[in-house]
Formats: sequence, structure tokens, C-alpha cells
Amino acid sequence: MKFNSRLLTAVALSAGLALNAATNELVVQTNKIGAPVQPTMYGLFFEDINYAADGGLYAEMIKNRSFEFPENFMGWEIFGHVDLKNDGPFERNPHYVRLSNPGHPHKWTGIENEGFFGVSFKAGEEYRFSVWARVPDGGSSKIRVELVDTKAMGETQTMTQQEITIDSKEWKKYTVILKPETSVTKGKLRIFLSKPEHTVDLEHISLFPVDTWKGHENGMRKDLAQALADLKPGIFRFPGGCIVEGTDIDTRYDWKKTVGPVENRPLNENRWHYTFPHRFFPDYFQSYGLGFYEFFLLSEEIGSEPLPVLNVGLACQYQNDDMHAHIAVDSLQPYIQDALDLIEFANGDTSTKWGALRAEMGHPAPFNLKFIGVGNEQWGPEYVERLEPFIKAIRAKYPDIKIIGSSGPNSEGKEFDYLWPEMTRLKADLVDEHFYRPESWFLSQGARYDNYDRKGPKVFAGEYACHGRGKKYNHYNAALLEAAFMTGLERNADVVHMATYAPLFAHVEGWQWRPDMIWYDNNNSVRTASYYVQQLFSENKGTNVVPLTMDKKNVTGAEGQNGLFASAVYDKDRNEYIVKVANTSSEPQELNIKLAGLKKKDVITGVTAQTLSTKDLDSENTLEEPNKIVPSMKKFAMEEKADWTTVIEPNTFSVYHFKKQ
Repeated sequence: MKFNSRLLTAVALSAGLALNAATNELVVQTNKIGAPVQPTMYGLFFEDINYAADGGLYAEMIKNRSFEFPENFMGWEIFGHVDLKNDGPFERNPHYVRLSNPGHPHKWTGIENEGFFGVSFKAGEEYRFSVWARVPDGGSSKIRVELVDTKAMGETQTMTQQEITIDSKEWKKYTVILKPETSVTKGKLRIFLSKPEHTVDLEHISLFPVDTWKGHENGMRKDLAQALADLKPGIFRFPGGCIVEGTDIDTRYDWKKTVGPVENRPLNENRWHYTFPHRFFPDYFQSYGLGFYEFFLLSEEIGSEPLPVLNVGLACQYQNDDMHAHIAVDSLQPYIQDALDLIEFANGDTSTKWGALRAEMGHPAPFNLKFIGVGNEQWGPEYVERLEPFIKAIRAKYPDIKIIGSSGPNSEGKEFDYLWPEMTRLKADLVDEHFYRPESWFLSQGARYDNYDRKGPKVFAGEYACHGRGKKYNHYNAALLEAAFMTGLERNADVVHMATYAPLFAHVEGWQWRPDMIWYDNNNSVRTASYYVQQLFSENKGTNVVPLTMDKKNVTGAEGQNGLFASAVYDKDRNEYIVKVANTSSEPQELNIKLAGLKKKDVITGVTAQTLSTKDLDSENTLEEPNKIVPSMKKFAMEEKADWTTVIEPNTFSVYHFKKQ
């Protein structure tokens, strides 16, 4: 093998590395095109934790917009003569407010909303205010709607305002556009009764940016949805994990309550608002404004396959030891019907009940659902005996739908060992594995899937993240070890068909669980180093695995492999070989990458290296420094047909593209 000294010297000098780095020969068998890499291989897991939905991805800016929180005025300040009523126009959201004469010409009646950690608005941007309103006694009245800054030091708190004439005794929807000239981070929405001689009733008070993702009125926050699209995800799992179960059955996530007119979607208690008393958010509920229709639509628009997960008749097993908290096996039929109806909602003809509702909501064409999860992180015989009738019913009516079961909450152990054979017996198509584990676990799992049964159910690595010991934040080293682990997922693409990092989102003022992939405040967002690892794998997943070995062994970080993890794929659409290498050691490593098995006519025209690296392993991207750790790219000439030598820096993840002519 010829030694490319000129190229090695250039790379080593540019990185400030010594030339005595250990040499590691990575052999890529280009003529052994292996298992296809599934389009669903890398994707997204969404759960409404850390204010991921209301206050996050869902762009609604008003908290408790229909006064349905248990504390009906939570999020609101009231002044003057305000009454709460409960005979409103929407059956599932009966509460509304009545604004009446304050009793004196120099007094005011009105309400004021604090939003989610403030009502934030930007100068020159447009915001759509809407409200359902009426004049109960007839005639007409007026309200004045304002975006205010209560801490303003100028002559006025009002940053913009619009007056709305309410002109009907019947409930109607009214809409105006607000366009502030000043940016405010911690503002409020304020509504005055500006014609006090006539009482006004207000219900479902809403404020959205006009510029949402794809311009949808009941839409997503644009920067957060764009971040999802930029990952090029193959699968999008929703609506979450533990919220699917609920602390009790009554508060499980119920998909049928999340479709239809948004004004009539009922409030649901979010099981995360009280789960962690050390980070307690008593105002954390689900408006269901981000519902299953919106999830399906978002999946379609970001180019991913939708993967809804439904309740199996079990409340959260962590929080319920008494079996009476769960649905008895002989009472499961309504839950099984929910699953069948969901498939009809996604795929049914418009002549069907649920297909017609989908069409009425704006999407006559089917969403082409292919996968469904039943149960989240369940375990034990109580899960298996409930899952079995679901599988039988779904197979009977929708034999092409792939069903995902669970291997429990742990990556190994008693429950894991019990459930895998049971999932095989039930013929689940995929099994959902979860692992939130420390650095040592990720370093030891490079070969995890090398010896899995090739004939049984496939693997969905549904929730995983490296949790650093004493470092519960998105520091770089955690992302590096995730990259190392993911080379094992890729090498075993015949077994692993899906993988999703979790959790996805976190509000910097409202988080309860970390690390998380994307952080944000009300105006800005930041993509973590873990995000960029996911993106590098997703954008470069290729179409087929090709073998990559060192000393005829898989490169799994094993003893004698110098902290290296590696995998390789061929991309038939780009006509290139893609080699991914994670160097988890503290030393530079010389890589001699040999493309074995090329035909005589094959020419490698050059190498492109995408690299994620930093010298400070504890560093992280923040809102203040969002680009501290981002991938870089370099291009190199390929002087030899099949050999290329480089040095990978310590604690570095690199993706090498070998373009074939």
C-alpha cells in the first residue's frame, strides 16, 4: 500500500497534530453491497415534555386560551367586572368570560394574559389575534386588543393595538392583525372592554405569529419546525412516551380528542407538570391544539413517515402499582377500536367516518400510514396480554400495517429478557428499545447489535441519549459517544430499522428533563452537538451497508482499536462510499482507509470530510453561542485509486465521502 505522505503532512500540520499517531487500517469492502439502509433509519421522537408543544413547537402564544385550566384564570389577570361562565358554544370547552361595565366612567374592565414565559413579539412582525365573541344582550360593543410591555420606561406600555367591533348576539369568530414597532421579550396580551355600556362575552382567545411553518393558521413555530426538516428525518414518532400512558387512564393522551375544530378540543392534564417537584410547573397542560392531524401533516411536510403511538390499556406503570389503575383485558375493545379508527383516519377513503373527518380538516388524500406503536415503555405479562388482542385486531383488518411493541424501560435485564421472546412470539414487526445511559454504557455498546437474531422482529431504538455522569446537559462528549454508538446501528441496518434520539425539545425556562436535542426561548433556538450528530447520520445514511473492518474485525471501540468506532455505507443515488469514524480517544489516530474490491474502471474523484470536533469536551452550544460546535467541511484530492490516509483528531467524529466516477 502506498503512503500518501504529502496529504498526511498537510492534514496533520493543519490540525497541529504529531505525525507519530497510531496507524489504523480501515478496509471497506466496496464489492460487497450489503443490507439496505431503511429510509426510516434516523428520525424524530416527539414528546410534550419541557414545554415542547404548548409554549414550544405549537406556535400559540396564549396560555389557557379557553379558561379550562383547573384554576380557570391561571395565566390571566382580570380587572374591573369580569365573570366566568360555563355555558359556552363549545361542548368540550364550556368556559368563557363576560366583560361588563366596571361601574364608573373612569374605571376599566378587561383581562391580561402572561403567555408562556412571557408574550414575546418582534418589531415589524405580524401576529394574528382571534377570539370567539358575542354581545349577549344584542346590539354592538367594542374591545381593544393590545400587545404591551409592562416594564416599558416610555410614555406608554402599549406597543400596538387594534379595536374590534363585536356586532352579533350569536357567537362569531373575529380576527385582527397586530404589528408592533418594538420588540419585547416579556410582554403581555391585554384586552379592554372599550364600550362598557354593552357587555361582551369572549371565548378561545388566541394569538399566533402570521409567519408560521408553511403559513398554517393553527401552525408550528417556524424555526423549530425548520430544525426538524433540516434533520431529513425518515420517521416521526408522536405524541410521546409517558404522556401516552398518563399518570392515570383518564389523563392518557387521547387522539380522538385532538382532531376536529381546534376550539372544541378539550384540555388535558400533562403528566409532566407534577412529576418532578424539584422542577415544578403547575401551569403545564395540553391544549390539544397540536393534535394528531397536525402531527400527520407535519410528518408529511418534513418528509418523514408518521409513527403514532397509542395507549395499550395501561396507565404509567412507574406511577401505578395497583392493577385496578389499568384497563382489564376483557374491557380493551374501545382502546382497540381507537387503534383501528386511527388507521382509518390516516388512510381511509373519504367515504369512511374518520377519513371524512380528515378531509374536512383539509387533507382529502390519505397520509399513507405504515407504522403504529401500541404501548410506550410497558413491561411484564400485563403488557403482553393486552398487546396480543391489539395485534390480532390490527392484523385482521390492516395486515400491511407494521406494529411496534416494547422491550420495557431498560436496555437489558429481567424485563428486557422477558419481553424480547414475547415480542417474537406475538410477531411484532419492530421492538422499541430505550436507553438513557452514561458514557461507559455507550462506549461498551459498539457491537450491541452484531449478534442479534436476523430473523426476528427488527429494532426501533426509540429513545436514547448519553447522560454524562454529573453532566446533565448537552455537552460535546455525550454527542461524540452517541455518534460512536450509532455506527453500530448503521452497521446492523438489517436489524435496526429506526432510531430516534430523545427528548427532542426543551424550553430554557421550562425544562424538567435533560439533555435534549433542541433548546429554545420564546424567540430563538439552538441546535445542540447531539443534533448535528443526528443530522450527519441522517443526511449520509446511504442506501446499503458495506463491510468495514480493522484487522478483519468490526470497528466497535474494542480493546486494541484505539477508541475507534466506524461504519460504512454505499449511496447508489450519489454514487459514493461514506465512511463514518468516531475517535473517542484523547490521541490523534492515523487512518489508512482502503477501498477494497473496486473495479478497474472505477475512479474515486476525491474525498470530502465533514467533521464535528472541539477541544473542550464539556462545551455546548447555547442561545448566546449557537454555533460553538458545528460541522466543518474540507475537500481533498484522491491521489491513489483505492487508498487514502488522514489523521482524525482526538475526540472527533468525521464523515468521509469517497465519490466514485
